[in-house]
Amino acid sequence: MPREPRDNRSCQAPYPLPHSLGSLQHLHAKMSPISFSSILAAAALAGTVLGTAIPSGAKIGTVVNDGKHTFKQVPNPGYKFNGALSVYKTYLKFGAPIPDYLHEAVAKARLGKRATGSASATPIDTFDDAYVTPVSIGTPAQVLNLDFDTGSSDLWVFSNELPPAEINGQHVYKPGSSSTAVKVSGSTWSISYGDGSSSSGDVYKDKVTIGGLTVAQQVVEAAQQVSESFSEDPSIDGLVGLGFDSLNSVSPTPAKTWFTNVKSQLTLPVFAADLKHNAAGTYDFGFIDSAKYTGSITYTPVNTSPGYWKFTSSGYRVGSGTFTSTSITGIADTGTTLLYLPTTIVNAYYKQVSKATNSNTYGGYVFPCSSALPTFTFGVGTARITIPSTFMNYGPVADGSTTCFGGLQSSSGIGINIFGDVALKAAYVVFDGSSSPRLGWAAKNL
Repeated sequence: MPREPRDNRSCQAPYPLPHSLGSLQHLHAKMSPISFSSILAAAALAGTVLGTAIPSGAKIGTVVNDGKHTFKQVPNPGYKFNGALSVYKTYLKFGAPIPDYLHEAVAKARLGKRATGSASATPIDTFDDAYVTPVSIGTPAQVLNLDFDTGSSDLWVFSNELPPAEINGQHVYKPGSSSTAVKVSGSTWSISYGDGSSSSGDVYKDKVTIGGLTVAQQVVEAAQQVSESFSEDPSIDGLVGLGFDSLNSVSPTPAKTWFTNVKSQLTLPVFAADLKHNAAGTYDFGFIDSAKYTGSITYTPVNTSPGYWKFTSSGYRVGSGTFTSTSITGIADTGTTLLYLPTTIVNAYYKQVSKATNSNTYGGYVFPCSSALPTFTFGVGTARITIPSTFMNYGPVADGSTTCFGGLQSSSGIGINIFGDVALKAAYVVFDGSSSPRLGWAAKNL
């Protein structure tokens, strides 16, 4: 039979939350247009299920004249920013041992203390540290706020199979309440972290809908245990991994990601991230929106062997200085907040920032908030992507502090260079999942 016409969808990447909360790499061993009415129905359901997560009167969706749709949400006021914690969670995600100084920096932040004495117990909450999207699971739909993460490949969620002590305001998946949920006998999942903790559980197949695009029998990993780094944050209910299938942690047979399963419904086997600074961004699935970038898209090959969107940058430039041609191999990761590069590059950048110091107390490079920051440019082939100086200042280390935390930090302790949201927000980025995967980078109006 002839295939039904395929869609192009766009799904909003809504609001600031804890972005390095991505699931960790599996121990060696994530959309096309729908009817506007269906988006409103999903949004209405989200408002019902999530209670106060979507304030009444919030503008939920808009229709673009060309027929593509964008799902919108509003910032969650409950999340509190902390730079040291963001770095700490990146270490956890990639299985890196946590340095003592970082343990201490996080402990002090959680206690609301700083080297200068007592400080506010609540870190800053006004920074785009992560983005979550409402995802409908099961029949009838259960709506959870999930993090789109190109640095992992598991779709895992908080569930009612967790001990009550590990649920801290998160919305949970209840497989027993879904008529379409089928348990996958003999299958389990487990992800281990750099501090020795882990998240794990059992496996179901169920209906999963994102932005109106549905996979009928998507593998859903229901948590029976979660690491404290996840349970302490009520704003994220789980992850949608958008890495490659080989990174999936389900055993004995790894599961296919939601993106892999939905590709056949898309006009093009791609999704594109148009993340924003201090604003909601979008994810486009199945098409490339030429209105969202300037000039042309420069593509670079992806090495999929580790399961990540791994590519090689052609070099860097600090401010208006000379471009240094050098190979910088790293991953494009929407699940990581900051930009992590080799120490030599990080040091070269902060040498241009007045009174910048690499602080064990704060867990990374900090500087006076009044300091002028240079831009940072990285190469993709012959193309250049420039991150504005405003993006490079991630924000005060504490509420009211005059010391700010850098958006660029060293990757030396993590073991992998990561082009996280600080870099991704400076470009329109195409994740091409065709038979020869590649990443496309284009400049855009910022």
